[in-house]
Amino acid sequence: MAAARTLARLGLKPDNPGAFCGEWLGTGKALPSISPIDGRRLAVVRTTTPSEYEKVLDRAARAFQAWREVPAPRRGEVIRQLGNALREAKEDLGRLVSIEAGKIIAEGQGEVQEMIDICDFAVGLSRQLYGLTIASERPRHRMMEQWHPLGVVGVITAFNFPVAVWAWNCALATVCGDATVWKPSSQTPLTALATIRIAERVCRRNQVDPAIFSLAIGDGTTVGERLINDHRVALISAAGSTRMGRHVSEAVARRLGRSLLELGGNNAVIVTPSADLDLAVRAILFGAVGTAGQRCTTTRRLLVHDQVREELLRRLIAAYQQVRIGNPLEPGVLMGPLINRQAVGEMQAALRALRDQGGRVLYGGEPLRGPRFPGGRYVRPCIAAARHDFKIVQEETFAPILYVISYETLDEALARHNEVPQGLSSAIFTNDLREAEQFLSACGSDCGIANVNLGTSGAEIGGAFGGEKETGGGRESGSDAWKAYMRRQTVTVNYSRALPLAQGIVFG
Repeated sequence: MAAARTLARLGLKPDNPGAFCGEWLGTGKALPSISPIDGRRLAVVRTTTPSEYEKVLDRAARAFQAWREVPAPRRGEVIRQLGNALREAKEDLGRLVSIEAGKIIAEGQGEVQEMIDICDFAVGLSRQLYGLTIASERPRHRMMEQWHPLGVVGVITAFNFPVAVWAWNCALATVCGDATVWKPSSQTPLTALATIRIAERVCRRNQVDPAIFSLAIGDGTTVGERLINDHRVALISAAGSTRMGRHVSEAVARRLGRSLLELGGNNAVIVTPSADLDLAVRAILFGAVGTAGQRCTTTRRLLVHDQVREELLRRLIAAYQQVRIGNPLEPGVLMGPLINRQAVGEMQAALRALRDQGGRVLYGGEPLRGPRFPGGRYVRPCIAAARHDFKIVQEETFAPILYVISYETLDEALARHNEVPQGLSSAIFTNDLREAEQFLSACGSDCGIANVNLGTSGAEIGGAFGGEKETGGGRESGSDAWKAYMRRQTVTVNYSRALPLAQGIVFG
């Protein structure tokens, strides 16, 4: 009943249309939203048909034509009001994130706060879409660069951050003058519907075409494949697995479009002999257990110096034993369920592979049963002893498994840190300035995010978010990530009466 009230306050019904382009569409097959908390059906979403997809893209393209001419500060005002509307809906929307994705309440609320924060960032950005003035080699010429709106942006998001990643992309794309088409995860369609309903109300109050915030819920064949292959979509921003990212990038590259990829992470924490172990334990615990190990920034590898290994493990196991697992809506619970039973199976398969390769479980890892753990989606977080060269350690298992790996020298630790194919987030715990600086140097961490004395999770929106290698190379959120959503134009103005050529060329 409590879930039903939350849905109702967010404008959701037992049966909902799953496409939006200024009007609500969606007459395809029924997609049930199942809560991982107890396996119960929350509501049904009617997916997007092929003809409805065409209507969504056509309307989004037309909305862009008008929106690109709106002054950027005015576009920022719409995003300011969206941020305020999200503030008003924070409790209900955050609770829906918890209900549909299985996050604890604090994380659900925190995800909506990320949306609010990126809206605030984008409002300021709307007055700072700066180009450069460049010295021309030709007399009486002025050269500069300017940035123009790019077009329609397709946003593909994953279940683990069902609304924040949309906001990272959409807030920036909107102030840059773009229209967006959102394909959310089929695991979490209701959070997308609730968010778009909020955005729609803001647009209508401002007499703005709501199709700048379009939505198409559906499977990969009906929506996903069409979106990534659609020449009307200038940029595809996709968050998900490396396998998915390869497919997206190949499809977009074939049509010479742009892609912005946020893919897998196999993130490590290095703990040196000088580290503050109390600080390290807290950071590792949240990094490895938060969101039940289902973050792209989850801590999956612990590279610990032989001198402190036993003491750190003792403290870490004691901390794991205190983690309360269960219904994420209950106060005091620190870890909720995995998203579905398939994820539980994949975790167990990874642990079997670990044992087959010579590793061993030091704590946890087993599925949890009983009245407190309905639906077959709960597990105990796992600490495992492993070698750096195990095949399973090179892979990303989207579950709370922490592989503990020993090292003797920092050079050895950095080599083991960087040998995995992924390159998203990284951290070192040390009180040695030289160690910290080496970790941050060109010869140190090869990840897009590198932290000293804090964990791999919990990035702020002010910095550009993303990683290297098989993580995809994309950057979202802060810094100058806005440039991905615009097209650069180099401009030269000749205010002389001559026509000099560059490089001193004389012609005619």
